[in-house]
Amino acid sequence: MLSHLTISNYAITEHLDIELKGGMTVLTGETGAGKSIMLDALGLALGDRAESNIVRSGADRADIHALFDIGAIPPALKWLKERDLDDSNECMLRRVISADGRSRAYINGQPATLQDVRELGSYLIDIHSQHAHQSLLQKPYQRELLDAYAGTTALARQVSEHCQQYQHCSKTLLTLETNLAEQNAQEQLLRYQLEELHRLDLKAGELDELEDLQKQLANAEQILAANHHSLNLCRDGEVNAMGILHQALSSLYSSPHRSSVQENAAQLLESARIQIEEAAGELQHVIDGTELDPERLIEVESRLDTIYQTARKHRIQADELIALQTSLEEQLDGLSASDEKIDQLRSDQRQALKAYQTTSSDLSKKRAKAAKLMKQGVEEQLQALAMKHCEVEFAMHPLNDSEPHSNGQEEIEILISTNPAAPKGPLNKIASGGELSRISLAIQVITAKVAAIPTVIFDEIDVGIGGATAEIVGQLLKALGQRSQVLCVTHQPQVASQGDHHIKVQKTGNKTKMTTTLEPLGDNQKIEEIARMLGGIAITENTIAHAREMLGVRH
Repeated sequence: MLSHLTISNYAITEHLDIELKGGMTVLTGETGAGKSIMLDALGLALGDRAESNIVRSGADRADIHALFDIGAIPPALKWLKERDLDDSNECMLRRVISADGRSRAYINGQPATLQDVRELGSYLIDIHSQHAHQSLLQKPYQRELLDAYAGTTALARQVSEHCQQYQHCSKTLLTLETNLAEQNAQEQLLRYQLEELHRLDLKAGELDELEDLQKQLANAEQILAANHHSLNLCRDGEVNAMGILHQALSSLYSSPHRSSVQENAAQLLESARIQIEEAAGELQHVIDGTELDPERLIEVESRLDTIYQTARKHRIQADELIALQTSLEEQLDGLSASDEKIDQLRSDQRQALKAYQTTSSDLSKKRAKAAKLMKQGVEEQLQALAMKHCEVEFAMHPLNDSEPHSNGQEEIEILISTNPAAPKGPLNKIASGGELSRISLAIQVITAKVAAIPTVIFDEIDVGIGGATAEIVGQLLKALGQRSQVLCVTHQPQVASQGDHHIKVQKTGNKTKMTTTLEPLGDNQKIEEIARMLGGIAITENTIAHAREMLGVRH
């Protein structure tokens, strides 16, 4: 349950610090005193959307702490443990909203997303607002109420997920199958192009080798002539460089005295002789490796011509053919993978449909069972609320088409009849404003009875109800407080008098500075507050006596 709430710099509130107990706690006060501030701030701690203008004027930030005792809430304990956020049997939710609009949320001191805070909060508190009767006119809300009562909210979520998975598979399949004919044509073209490239069988580096060989074979005569001439000048001619260098070296070595300059010259000549001898060896190697082979030249030029033609056909350079072959093979593999993807999608679609059919059928059965029990419970509450002739039906209209629906196999609609033997019709066409408020209250009370949520908040749900009916509402909430912690914001003294605990909300200050305070009331203060609610500004002996009577206090 909610055990402590601290609010700082929120709206007109400078600082509120309140301890809360089990049973039924009522919050009362003058109109505009700020009774809903506590609940709005608590909503922020539970992950509601925040606006920067909620920060108190002049403050840098609003800070809200909500402490819960979760020792008796196994789902919350499990949720925290799975995320390594467990901290004994207490849980602290904190929300900080900066004046510049930034917002941060924390669970047990650790930063958390609002989605996580909302998910955890769903195990801790259930809030029923004064506008719930307006939501009650909407079919989605009617369905959610039935699922909450049936305990099938999680099952309904699974049905929606299976439906979404089926629809995703169906949409993707339609796209792939629509393009299937185009893909088949593309596959045939790719296979034809690859067959041609496979026949060509171009190897890495082959093009460069062929082009070099073609140049060598086409110019063999000129190459041989040039190399023979160079070799003769270097070594084999009657007059050649090697012979001349030998003579020069012999002249130097025959000198009776050689200076250092002459020695250096001799070394240079010897180096030149060695280099020319190596050059002559290279020239001889070229001559030995060069042959006149017209037939080989024809073969090489034919091979090159085939390569060039294939490249021109694909409008690329010849040296890009190998990369093209790799790309085409990858594209073909991709098309084959598309076929596999279609098969996998069809399998996934069948599995999603089967899962949907199983879960949605289970959901329908549980909804039908709960609808009967909910009808009985709501009608019992309505009898106590002076609507004994009202009949309620949670109608389940089957959706007959074969496609899955995200909300299950049926549409839920609340139908009522407020007069005996009158035909049932939709709420928005049958119920008056006052009747709608009481129907909404009856539904909220019985859903709260079956909920596993330990804390239930009712925010002025008794608007438009007074007299004996308001007293019955108070009794209903008090009885509910025996099973759950109930917090109730109310203007009705008949409801407030039923509270186990009473908190008065007041606005204090002057024209320049106003703030809201929360004051737990003792027995005598409760009498005064109930008297104020009964008699307004002028509190008489009669209103005091009436208040004592309502509270069951003896003189």
